[in-house]
Amino acid sequence: MDLALTLIGGIGVAAWSFLLAFRGRFYGTGIRLDGAPEAPAEGLTDRPPVVAVIPARNEADVIGDTLASVLAQDYANLHVILVDDHSDDGTAAAARAAAQAAGQTARLTVIRAADRPAGWAGKVWAMAQGLAEADRQCPAATYVWLTDADVRHDSRNLARLVGAARDHDLDLTSQMVKLAARGFWETLLIPAFVLFFAKLYPFAWVNDPKARTAAAAGGCVLVRRAALRRAGDFDAMKAALIDDCTLAANVK
Repeated sequence: MDLALTLIGGIGVAAWSFLLAFRGRFYGTGIRLDGAPEAPAEGLTDRPPVVAVIPARNEADVIGDTLASVLAQDYANLHVILVDDHSDDGTAAAARAAAQAAGQTARLTVIRAADRPAGWAGKVWAMAQGLAEADRQCPAATYVWLTDADVRHDSRNLARLVGAARDHDLDLTSQMVKLAARGFWETLLIPAFVLFFAKLYPFAWVNDPKARTAAAAGGCVLVRRAALRRAGDFDAMKAALIDDCTLAANVK
């Protein structure tokens, strides 16, 4: 028994030593956009056109806050496409009400997703529907901003994303949102989840154009429209369940 425990412990120590030494410094999750969370967007002197695509299914309780934050971006050249993915809780009505309350109805288009074809994952199909509508309404858009229906953004977020993409010539720029941790179990498990994600996809490798590792956080992804087209749009990942990392891999 003592020998077995010693062997198991030794294997554990060896495994963790290997990961710590050779797994892309996965524990260094402090990488921030433009080097700091507070990085300003004043350096972005122009505003290339951006279209936001937000898939939403039964998100009536949160979509108002999300849309209010998206429509309040310090970025005039933005149009928002919300894809109502067969909601039955009034998501579309809540979205229109939020735009009206913000005085931004002209910047929002709400569409209802068509029935999902066989072989498509639900969220990917909704994003594909949104992208098709974006191409119809905003064919000159330089970037597509993908965000989830339950994410609230700082008013400078889009300008900072575009600024980073322009400064570093990035086809895809993504930020992991600050996840809500309420109560004991969320406070305990969410940091572990982030660390596990970083171990699977070390941020240093993801951000290295010479490395094959690719990842993104689906709650906030800015992708160059031309790069998305070269990657086959959403048709090339129609069955993807981990859609954000699949998109990143296709683009990279």
